[in-house]
Amino acid sequence: MKGEVTMCKNKSLAFSLGLLAGVVGGIIAGVLYAPKPGEESRRQLKEAACELYEKNSPAILEAKKQALESVDLAKYKLERQFRKFNNMIKSKKLQKAKELEGADNDFDY
Repeated sequence: MKGEVTMCKNKSLAFSLGLLAGVVGGIIAGVLYAPKPGEESRRQLKEAACELYEKNSPAILEAKKQALESVDLAKYKLERQFRKFNNMIKSKKLQKAKELEGADNDFDY
């Protein structure tokens, strides 16, 4: 159940970010390909970007928050797996050392 909620959030986040990227890309392309002087195009592009940010600021902040949470979770899981792997290697080395120590004791000098 928890995995389903996380997956739903990830799909929702991905869709939101994709939608936002599409809107921004469309605005930029529309302004840049419009038959207007460069200065006017840049002014319109800046105005459109500011307007888009103002309208979608809460959604952008929420998407950023969710993205950072996902990165933190992935980092935590990766670190946990690394610690498990590292402990496994240490355990194997210790086991091998004990085996070698036992083999040395088998010889009569």
